[in-house]
Amino acid sequence: MNVNDAIGRSLAGNPVFASLSEPHKELIAGCASLKVFQAGDIIYREGQPADQFYLIRHGRVGLETYVPGRAPIIVDTLREGDPVGWSWLIPPYRTHFDARALELTRVIEFDAACLRRKMEEDQAFGFAVYQRMTPIIASRLAAARRQMIDLYGRPNERGVAWR
Repeated sequence: MNVNDAIGRSLAGNPVFASLSEPHKELIAGCASLKVFQAGDIIYREGQPADQFYLIRHGRVGLETYVPGRAPIIVDTLREGDPVGWSWLIPPYRTHFDARALELTRVIEFDAACLRRKMEEDQAFGFAVYQRMTPIIASRLAAARRQMIDLYGRPNERGVAWR
């Protein structure tokens, strides 16, 4: 199996991208390559330019944040089929968390600038990508919020966390 076959098979079987039309799958695959991270490898750091995003083919990735005086806190754990990174879609294109491979992790790496350019050129493709990524963004932000409330929030009289 060559790289393009592996990428195509992964996109076809992925719940986020499987429903893309074949021409749109070809557009996204044209910006993709395969990559492997070892357990403990940093995939990206918070605040870095979001020049790539990833689709997990095998393994697990922890999204982490740092709190002064404490070890990194995992705010979400991503698994096979999950996209890693959404900041590439939203200016100023900077990452919001650290991402670390928790075990041997095989991914498809997407060149964000390549995808953004194709999304601008083909607005139907751009809309299709946004439709698939927006629920992921919302669920990740909600998970991070819940984790932060669990760790640091103190409920006020209405049950809303505050500091």
